[in-house]
Amino acid sequence: MNSPRTRFYRDKINGKFMGVCSGIADYTGIEVLWVRVGVVVLTLCGVGFLPVLYFALGFMAPVKPGHLYADREEQAFWQGVRQSPGRTAREVRARFRDIDRRLAEVESFYVSSNPRLSAEIERLR
Repeated sequence: MNSPRTRFYRDKINGKFMGVCSGIADYTGIEVLWVRVGVVVLTLCGVGFLPVLYFALGFMAPVKPGHLYADREEQAFWQGVRQSPGRTAREVRARFRDIDRRLAEVESFYVSSNPRLSAEIERLR
């Protein structure tokens, strides 16, 4: 998974302070409001290393490129890849099987209704 779409980026466009919470939300697919609330609550509950980690990510993580996703569907796909690569691979295989099944149905319909084409296909086999 060396694709630039599977890396963590700070999202400066949708971010409020340094873009870290927005980057975490983009990376995990969780709503950014809940990430921000979680960071504030954990900080107030005494998780002392969280502000240090926040600033470290804010200075060290690269900024998200503007051309990373073509649309929301592609963004959702890559979030799924980051969350569960195995499940995403199964979903892609299932989509290809569905496409193959539908193409076979179209082919059988067209071939069965066109005897000249059917004879040509059989001759080529």
